Amino acid sequence: MRRIDMNDTLWSRLLAIRNRQQGLPARTPEPALSLYGPIAAARGRFVLAQVGQSLDGRVATPFGDARDISGPDGIAHLHRCRALVDAVIVGIGTVKADNPRLSVRAVPGPDPVRVVIDCHAELTGEEGLFHDGGAPLILIQSDEASPRDYPADVIRLPRGENGLCPNDILEALEDRNLERILVEGGARTIARFVDQGLVDHLHVSIAPLIIGSGPQGISLPPIRTLSEAHRPSANIFSLGSDVLFDCRLREERNVSSARQRQKVQVTDKTAAALVDIG
Repeated sequence: MRRIDMNDTLWSRLLAIRNRQQGLPARTPEPALSLYGPIAAARGRFVLAQVGQSLDGRVATPFGDARDISGPDGIAHLHRCRALVDAVIVGIGTVKADNPRLSVRAVPGPDPVRVVIDCHAELTGEEGLFHDGGAPLILIQSDEASPRDYPADVIRLPRGENGLCPNDILEALEDRNLERILVEGGARTIARFVDQGLVDHLHVSIAPLIIGSGPQGISLPPIRTLSEAHRPSANIFSLGSDVLFDCRLREERNVSSARQRQKVQVTDKTAAALVDIG
């Protein structure tokens, strides 16, 4: 396990890489460059998913309290990831539960464009995201939803049998030159992007607390055998207050493709439960 010891010089270098002012060395012994460099240096589509959870895999209590699960270093890590991407995606459930700002506050850096998946146009326009003076806001909605006026850019996409297609969402963002994407929550939103093979790296940040019950950080469709489980290669980093698993899902997809691994079909009920995307 390598420890992330961030300093102003390293962070300034990562921001320069993000802004195309510097390149990332092919090999580096510096843990911070190994962890954050692939995000900052990405060209074209790059999707990072981030989960902050307890030791027992929970992201909130059964009553919805999700504050302070990640320690201060885990929060700083999340904000670094936000600063290095072009846009951050959350589902409507995250907005309703947490009223997030999705800004960069714990570290210096640019705020990402904020993208909310609101398939059925449930947001009223009164939520804090619309009025906090933060980064631009994009709503992703079904073209079947009733049109509403929002102080935001609205992208309307066709709704399939299982909701909005994650790849369609990414393509719509690419049309706006938003290519480095952080999928931050909730669990079902992250699961849809992971399950469709669209995530390059998955960061799982684990804090030393046990909640005992409550929602999980990732909620994927069921599998029958462990041979069907995701087995990505991963590097492990100590953030200080939290431990981070940097899982490289693109490498796992290549291995899975070579094996021609079959996927388990899920019931319509299970698929319909992925409500964050529709």
